[in-house]
Parts: sequence; C-alpha cells; structure tokens
Amino acid sequence: LRRFLQGAVVTGTVAAMQHHQAVRRLAWQTLGQHGPKPAKKIVFKGPGMLRGLSSLPNADLPATGPLAGLRVLDLSRILAGPSSTMLMGDMGATIVKIERPGGGDDTRRYAPPYIQKKEGEDSDLAAYFVSCNRNKQSVAVNYTKPEGQAVLHRLLETSDVLVENFKTGTLAKYGLSYDQLKDKHPGLIYCSITGFGHTGPYSKRPAYDMLIQAMGGSMSITGEPEGEPMKMGLSMFDLTAGLHAVIGILAALENRRLTGLGQHVDVAMLDVSVALLQNQGMNYLAKMQRQARVGNSHPNVVPYQVVKSKDGHFILTASNDEQFERFCIVGDAEELLQDERFNTMKARVVNRVHVTEVLNDITRKHSTAWWLEMLERENVGCAPILHLDEVFADPHVQARSMEIKMDVPGCDQPVSLIGSPMKFSETPVNYRWPPPRVGEHTDKILAEAGYSPSQVTELCNLGAIDNLKNGPQSVGRA
Repeated sequence: LRRFLQGAVVTGTVAAMQHHQAVRRLAWQTLGQHGPKPAKKIVFKGPGMLRGLSSLPNADLPATGPLAGLRVLDLSRILAGPSSTMLMGDMGATIVKIERPGGGDDTRRYAPPYIQKKEGEDSDLAAYFVSCNRNKQSVAVNYTKPEGQAVLHRLLETSDVLVENFKTGTLAKYGLSYDQLKDKHPGLIYCSITGFGHTGPYSKRPAYDMLIQAMGGSMSITGEPEGEPMKMGLSMFDLTAGLHAVIGILAALENRRLTGLGQHVDVAMLDVSVALLQNQGMNYLAKMQRQARVGNSHPNVVPYQVVKSKDGHFILTASNDEQFERFCIVGDAEELLQDERFNTMKARVVNRVHVTEVLNDITRKHSTAWWLEMLERENVGCAPILHLDEVFADPHVQARSMEIKMDVPGCDQPVSLIGSPMKFSETPVNYRWPPPRVGEHTDKILAEAGYSPSQVTELCNLGAIDNLKNGPQSVGRA
C-alpha cells in the first residue's frame, strides 16, 4: 500500500488513472489510521494504455513530495533557475513556468541533440531544455505589456515563491522587482539568481558559467600543472547556484512560517563559486600563496588521483596511512612503508612527483579490473572511470532510479530522463508533468486564477498571452 501511494507504476486509461487517484486518497487515510501495509505493483489494463504516473499530462496527478502545496511562479530560463525549480517540482511544488509567447525558454533552441521521436528520427524537443524542465506547467505571458503584467500580479496572489534569473534591474522595468512587489505581497519569497548579485560593482553585468569559472578561481586550479587553465566539464556554477537557491528558498519559507513575512533571496553565481573553493580557498588564505594546479591529483592527499593500469586508467584514493599500507600489500610493494618519502601522508604530499611515478609503475602491472577487485576487497578507495553509456547502464545507478522514463507528447516511445537524487522515505518525489510546450497550460492556469474564457481570448487578442490556439508551436527548433 505504501509503495502504491508513493508512486508505484500504474498503467491504464484516463478513467482508470482517475480512479487510481481516488483510491490513493482513500488509502492515505487508511494508512494514517492503521499504519503501513505490504504493497505490490498495481496495473490497470485497458485500451489507450499510459505508462507511469508521470505519463498522463494535464491530469493533475497528486504530488507526493514534501513540497506538495507550495506554489512557485518561475520566471527563470536557461539553466540555473530552471534546474532549481525542477528540483522543487520533483519534490512536489507546483511550478508555473512563465515563457515568452512563441519562442519560450532560450534552451528550446540549444540543439542538437534533440530527444528522439522514434529511433533515428528527431523530435522538436531540445535535450538541453528537457534536462531541467519537467514537472512544470508553461504559461506564455508577454509581461512587457501592462495586460501581461496584470496576469503575473494575479498569479502572484496564490504564489508562495517567485524565481527569476534576469540581469539585475531588468524586471524593474516591468514593475516586477522585489521592491515593487513586496508591499502588495508581503509573504512572497522572491529569489533572484544572477551572475554577480544585486549589489556590488559588477551587479549589472551579464554572466555565463564559464565566465564564473574563470572569475571565481576554479579554472586557475583546474588542469595539468604545465597546461593551460581548464574549465570543468559541467556547467558547475549554474547548477550549484540553482541548488543554493533552493536552500535559500527553503530557509526563507521556514522564516515565513515563524514571522509571516517573505524576503528577497539574492543568489550570485560568483558568490557560490567563491564559497565552493572551500579547502582550496583556505589553502590560499592560510599563507596567502597561489595554489599550483595538480591535474587529476588532490592538493593535500597522495594518492588521490588517476593512475595507470595495464589496460587503461582508474582512480586510486588511499586517503590515509592505513589505506596506503593496504594498497602496498595488495601491490606487493611493502618496502615503500619503510621509505621516508612514502610512509606518512605529509611525506607523500611533499614528494608528490616521485610518489606518483613509483605508484604508476606498480599499477601498470595489472589490469583495471584486477585492481578494482583486489582493492575493494581490502577496502581501499578506488573506482573505474566510466563513460556516460556505462554510467546509465550501471546497476547501482539503475537501482537508485537515476534514469527514469516519461511519456512525452510527440514522442512514440517513453523518453529517458535523469531522475531526482532526492530520496525520501515518507514523501517521495514523483514525475507528474513532462517538459511542456510553450504556453501549453495557459488556459488551465488562468482558469484556476479566475479568468473566464472570454477574458483569456481578449488577452490573446491583445498579445498579452498565448495559449497555443493560434496554431502549433515548436518546443525545440527555431
């Protein structure tokens, strides 16, 4: 029963799915009275089968996550903001994504690659957009027009949180800055994610992840010692700024619970990049000396790095003297334990170049598979270096549901998406809405806000909104 409530796979007709929702509500009441019951997979069979709770768009499937009931007005686009709101959406929040009529979020055109409509044929969904926009409902609003601004003000009446990542000062031109909204909406949590924050000499500059990697110092400590500065392979500070935004929003919500008041949460990517320097930043502050790049090694621990094997490479992290001793035993190199250049953590860091050369000579003697088996047996830190196909095929990744399937309109087969890393024992995440078309939910959301069909039509005629009734729109291709 508990598994059923928390999102067991259900397939069936629309009527069956609606019946499932009613049973689910009743079952929650039963569970609350009598405690957890054993459960099994529930399957409704019938024509027009739909796969998974997440695969029935526009059915208002109940959110199971801990943020169920929270309502977020999402004015963000690209990656930092959308990644934060998707995380909240997965955890149960209702996310109303505001997009420009017609074009929508810029990442709809960040392609190829596109999600596959069927094998060998592209859909019009950009993979980039799909990566951070599930569990959202799209409303197309032109808020450069007074009528569009009025729509947003109406939606704010029932919103707990507003998230935006425009350059500082942009939304003030449309009466939508925090200072312009706070008196009318005193309980509103208004979160801004920008490159440099809303104060300071750089506050009005635009920013991209690579600029922040450069200005925040991470590129200066990334890369080979004699090579050029290197960026990370991920949009690290877009994504971590999004994570910090969620942390800030949740903290502000707790304060609102106590005081009844909202506030402005100001998250700057540069601030996040400096904060995440952590131990590397303190290595500098301790002596005010620049840190040399150490490639794939660790500045304070050796070995904690890529090493060579007979048939490739693997990661070795013997991060204390006890693990290093076990490595030496496995590698038939116990004589190193008597060598003053090897027998303490400090000595290995000081003699990094020599230690690395000797360890690579040892690890080259056997295959990667041999080392992983032997070192894991002795509880020495090690890991394979996997390509993405190997990551998503990994049994542990699959067991943790880090690849999910959603039925997406326009695609013939369920689409693979990256799952949420948030695992809750009592209030699990669920996947209710596939990535939307521009303005797909305009009519629905405006009706919930009290607009009549004739008022919606009038707003469309004025160019203040778009509700997809003027013809099909592409979600991906320009």
